[in-house]
Amino acid sequence: MGQPIESACRPESACAEPVDIAIIGAGFAGLTAARALVSAGLRVTVLEARDRVGGRIHTRHAQDGTPIDVGGQWVGPGQDKVLALAEELGVETFPSFEEGENLCLHNGRLMRFTGLLPPHEPAALAEVEATFQALDALAQTVDAEAPWTSPNAAALDSESFDAWIIRTATSDEARFWMRFLARSVLASEARELSLLHVLFYIKAAGGLAALISMGGGAQERRFSLGAQHLAERLADTVRPHLRLDTPVAALAQDGDGVTITTATGDTVRARHAIVTLPPALAARLRYSPPLPGTRDHLAQRMPMGACIKVQCLYPTPFWREEGLSGMAISEDGPVSLIYDNSPAAGTPGILVAFIEGDEAKEWTARTPAERQSAITQSLVRLFGPRAADMREYIELSWLEEEYARGGYAGVMVPGAWTSLGATLRQPTGRIHWAGTETASRWPGYMDGAIRSGERAAAEILAAR
Repeated sequence: MGQPIESACRPESACAEPVDIAIIGAGFAGLTAARALVSAGLRVTVLEARDRVGGRIHTRHAQDGTPIDVGGQWVGPGQDKVLALAEELGVETFPSFEEGENLCLHNGRLMRFTGLLPPHEPAALAEVEATFQALDALAQTVDAEAPWTSPNAAALDSESFDAWIIRTATSDEARFWMRFLARSVLASEARELSLLHVLFYIKAAGGLAALISMGGGAQERRFSLGAQHLAERLADTVRPHLRLDTPVAALAQDGDGVTITTATGDTVRARHAIVTLPPALAARLRYSPPLPGTRDHLAQRMPMGACIKVQCLYPTPFWREEGLSGMAISEDGPVSLIYDNSPAAGTPGILVAFIEGDEAKEWTARTPAERQSAITQSLVRLFGPRAADMREYIELSWLEEEYARGGYAGVMVPGAWTSLGATLRQPTGRIHWAGTETASRWPGYMDGAIRSGERAAAEILAAR
């Protein structure tokens, strides 16, 4: 790494000893990068704004101590990095509950069904299945490593996902399911999304079935003590290098290194920096010299999705007694998607409900009491009067979370991938970019975040 780096502390500010690498963010990307770099013998510091590790992975606890994941929670086959990490660190998982029939409220009709799709009329069901197949087949043409180089990338990127839906599907049912896909997977409306981005997301997960399924898919398993337990165990491997409650305000780089200034005016001097924040948040930091226009404009074209995650607790999972899986889909708002989120022991009974896209933008402005009332009404319509007798209600609007400002991840609007996508992972001088949004495999998931941290660490080690 050359000669020892000199301190660039101002006399009036507190300053730690210079390090080789400063990492901004203690989610899975930052912690993974830190572990790799510390193992290589480098001096590392990890600066985290929150009072905890995990980023968009956050586990709270119910009144009875049950772990409640108010952020990301699921893992499944193909997510080799996160599953291997859990095994290595002794973090236990268990299968998501999916026995029984699912529910769907569509066009005022409540349907019970098994499998992925409810019993629509034969012609409509055939078109729904054909539209899913067409989308999946088109996704297989995309290069997940460099989507902007894919065949017909410009045409795919110039069209919104909703425009493709209107052009491809004619039935109300097929259009409903495609728009539901946008909200449930990307927490965005189909009109907001580049078609190329949707295709990239599917390809990066290994196909549509892997992305949306429980058994055999991304929602197959959960962590027994909550997903943040894995983040904490990973943090334990680099704990001496971790500084919580340390928001970063600015980065200034020169030919020898990077000076990071915190919100309190303290500084850290490093040879390289890794920024793991979502692009929209990373752009809010001050940079000297300013970021290249293309990198900054990328952040402007990569907004966060919109999601409110709600947990409703009951003494028992009463829906199981009625032959229901707890999985439900509704177009009658504000809730769009529900799962059985009970712990492995089966009690308490927990339904996790998602408010996504436009509904999340509307309902985040309401009071918690208004949201709880509306969600309770939705659950009663789906599961009957027993759904009104919840013993505890826990929610988190990720739009209001100061250091996320949305969820599940940043998304590309039409035109962004082909005009700016090449800058997503490209270092800016001594500043390297990580975070789940930068992954080419499982972006938006813990697995993608881990992969991005490994990549950023490898970039720095290769430059030594």
